[in-house]
This record gives sequence, structure tokens and C-alpha cells, in this order.
Amino acid sequence: MKAISYRTYGGSEVLEYGERPNPKVGPDSVLVKVKAAAVNPVDWKARAGYLDPALDAVFPVIPGWDVSGVVVRPGADATEFAEGDEVIGYVREDFLSRGTFAEYVAAPVRTLARKPKNLTFEQAAGLPLAGLTAYQALVKALRLWEGETVLIHAASGGVGSMAVQIARHFGARVIGTASERNHEYLRSLGAEPVLYGDGLAERVRALAPEGVDSVLDLVGGDALTVSPGLLAHGGRLASVADPAVTGLGGRYVFVRPDRSDLTALADLAENGKLTVEVAKTFPLERTADAHRLSEEGHTRGKIVVTVD
Repeated sequence: MKAISYRTYGGSEVLEYGERPNPKVGPDSVLVKVKAAAVNPVDWKARAGYLDPALDAVFPVIPGWDVSGVVVRPGADATEFAEGDEVIGYVREDFLSRGTFAEYVAAPVRTLARKPKNLTFEQAAGLPLAGLTAYQALVKALRLWEGETVLIHAASGGVGSMAVQIARHFGARVIGTASERNHEYLRSLGAEPVLYGDGLAERVRALAPEGVDSVLDLVGGDALTVSPGLLAHGGRLASVADPAVTGLGGRYVFVRPDRSDLTALADLAENGKLTVEVAKTFPLERTADAHRLSEEGHTRGKIVVTVD
């Protein structure tokens, strides 16, 4: 099969396009013909070696954890899916090697859910990792309730925009930080935008004088540092960007594959409660360009690689 791979850690120049062996399909996995795979910051961070302390790499590594595609062949005990089923997945294993930037991926059934019928394959590929991150942070880490106010840092990004929509679905009031050019976009999602940077705390307090019930941090650094002072009494704090949140009394969230959570997200999307904005698409052979665009950090919406 055609795939993207790298034989050593490094910059985007280490990514190679070429032939790789077709994946073997275990008893509780299915072989998926990849239609699209989304790029996430964790992809280029893994490629650069930043995840090496936590995950072994079996080189050559095929990058990518997000996927949308069609089931080609179920494994011997994978009764949950049949040939021809359209699926989405957050296909993360406990090591780096068999990713989704390829024509085929062997995906454990625990990582998959059925693709929302109303999303294109490109949109659907952008749902799993970002959507699960937002869902698990809001529902499981922050235990968001109807009627509460949540502050979301970097609310217009891939994870942030989904977090806004999920929080609004659960009946929360959302205040979201973003650059001014993305304020109208946040309003369209149902959030109250505030400009990040100097004076952020004062701007948030003007909207929520008694403090917010929870803060979801997606950027770390100064945004995280100022967050505890914006919480109401008993407020909760979580970050997906900075483990230092634990020293501030909050929760650090690293998204995990969860079929029931992914199914819940797919249902929200299919019912029109959750949309996925695709910023730009690249063919598989131009994955390096997609990585470079992601590394720039200024894209609103998902960057997606398509597989013909």
C-alpha cells in the first residue's frame, strides 16, 4: 500500500511517501480503507520525538491517529462491523508505528464508531481526536452541568470549536478566548468571545463578575496561569495542553480511545448539534505540507489529508 512514514525523528523533511506492507488484521480489529485522515498537533510532535518519553516508536512509523473510511474486512472476532460499513476512528495504540496516513489501517474495534451520514469523509476525519478531547475534558474531567458558565481558552481552534458546541449542547454558557478575527465565528457557535492577551482576566470578569464554574485550557502558559483566579468558589480547572495544571489543583487530560464517547459524538454530528470545519485538504503524498501548515498554528478548522 501507499503510505507516509518516517525512519527517524525530525522535521517534516523526514516524512517519506512510498510503499509499505499492508497491515495484518487481528481478531478484534478491522481493515479500513482510508478515505481521509486529519492532521493534529500531536502528529508532528510525535514525529519530532516529543512523545518519546511516553510512547515507544517502532520505525518506520506511519503517523496519524484520526481516520474516516470504509471497512474492507473484519477480524475473526470483530462482529461490531461488517464489510462496507463507513467508520470513523481515533486509532491510537500504545506505541507509534501503524498510523492512519496510509491507504489502509488495521483499527481495533474499541477505537471506531460509525461515520455520521451527514458528514463528508473529510469532515468526519476531523471529528475523533479533537471531538473526543473536548468531550472527555468537559464531561468527564470538568463534569459540566446545565446552566454553568465555562471559559474555554483558544475556543476557535479544532478542539476549542468542538468544545464550544458540546458545552452549548449540554446547556452551558460559554466564554471563549480567541483573536479578534475569530470572534464572529465564535458567536455563530453560541459563545461569547473575549480577546486573549494582556487584560484577559479583567475582560472575563466583566462578563462573569462572580467567576466561572470551570475553565478548559487548550493553550497552556499565561492562559493557564491566570485561570485559577477566574474560578468561582468550587470551580474546576482542566488543561489538555499543560501538565502544570495539576500543580494548580486542576486535571490534565490526554484523550483516550473510547467507542461509546466516539459514538456519542457521531450522534451529535448526525443530529446537527456538532459541525466540523475543514480548513484545507492535501493529497496523501503532500502530508509534509499538511504538517508544516499545522505547525504554523494559525489555522481555523481541521487540516485533512485525503487518500485516493
